[in-house]
Amino acid sequence: MTETKKQNYTPAIIVMFALFFMIAFVTNLAGSMGVVVTNQFGASKALSQLGTLANFIAYACMGIPAGIILRRKGYKFTALAAVIVGFIGVAIQFLSGYAESFFVYVLGAFVAGFSMCMLNIVVNPMLNTLGGGGNKGNQLIQMGGSCNSIGGTIAPIMVGWLVGGSIQDATVAKAAPVMIIAMAIFAIAFLVILFTKIPEPHMETAEEKAARLAGNAKKDEHSPLSFRHFVLGAIAIFFYVGIEVGIPNTANIHFSSLANVGPAIAGTFIGAYWFCMLIGRLIGSAIGGKVSSKTMLITTSGVAILFLILAMFTPESSTITIGKNTVPMSLGFLTLFGLCTSVMWGSIFNLSTEGLGKYTAPASGIFMTLVCGGGIIPFLQNLLADKVGSMPSYWLLVACLAFLLFYGLAGHKNVNKDIPVE
Repeated sequence: MTETKKQNYTPAIIVMFALFFMIAFVTNLAGSMGVVVTNQFGASKALSQLGTLANFIAYACMGIPAGIILRRKGYKFTALAAVIVGFIGVAIQFLSGYAESFFVYVLGAFVAGFSMCMLNIVVNPMLNTLGGGGNKGNQLIQMGGSCNSIGGTIAPIMVGWLVGGSIQDATVAKAAPVMIIAMAIFAIAFLVILFTKIPEPHMETAEEKAARLAGNAKKDEHSPLSFRHFVLGAIAIFFYVGIEVGIPNTANIHFSSLANVGPAIAGTFIGAYWFCMLIGRLIGSAIGGKVSSKTMLITTSGVAILFLILAMFTPESSTITIGKNTVPMSLGFLTLFGLCTSVMWGSIFNLSTEGLGKYTAPASGIFMTLVCGGGIIPFLQNLLADKVGSMPSYWLLVACLAFLLFYGLAGHKNVNKDIPVE
């Protein structure tokens, strides 16, 4: 019986890891393109985030429907549909450079966002389930997050070096090779998923489907929203994704505009931020079976606040020399921030879904809806940056981190254990 599980689940885990890679690669493509659209389309700092905003607003539109699709059609169908939608979204972004249209670019990012939401709906509950929940479930999510970080590391570096050393050279057409690679990854992933056997632990049974079609489906008086720790966890995810995306996006635009930095070097450091997330997730996956999600979240939130304050109060005249390049020390602190954001997603997801039982699948849909914070918070931050400057705008993220610290300390406790979850 153990051998059968290994034969069935190992390929499924590998596919989930591959999907984690795709989520970060395509999402960070939208963030990295913010530097490009400020030049080609003359966008302000706030408008440069419209691609990211559109990408994440799609989560708000698709989160609940994707959860329903997962429940009725299963993981494999949802993943295949997501890959097709993702291919179309990136293709639209690819065409925007040749159409010279900012609207087409934003539309492509919006369509790609639907795909990213659907993929997230699949990978997180699947890995948590295959890991058996608890610390082991968190450990498997952290391992998947490592693959996510690899995709996140590659995208900004490729865009930065394709654009070159001056922001005046930035165009969508120059970044086209990255989008071609993304479309190729989607095409390959479709074939791999199509021929991979994926377990369906949360798909509705034939009896449940028949009852639903007949209008006799049993209505549950409770939902994931009946659990306080889940509600607070969903809010924490809204803030967390905004922090994770806001840190590199704002830094990329700000430091790319500095004469002594430029898009290539800034893109490299933003890639290094995601690489730090990879290192953090590898560490997190190694210790995830021994260190609780609560401890991880409290520790990383506290250190993250420290890094942000250091970045904001360190003068840009204070520099570090790496090879032949001299860059502001504040960019270094923002890069190291990736060590903190690395394990936050898995920790929050694990804490907020612990003890939900049968409500886990619909909870994942709600969770994905709140991921729209990854577009809303960076947009608000850069709206603030247009008024007060990029570095002072990071105070918004300090406030978000304070909530995560509260959630790790007290908000994660399940005070609704009387609700049946079987």
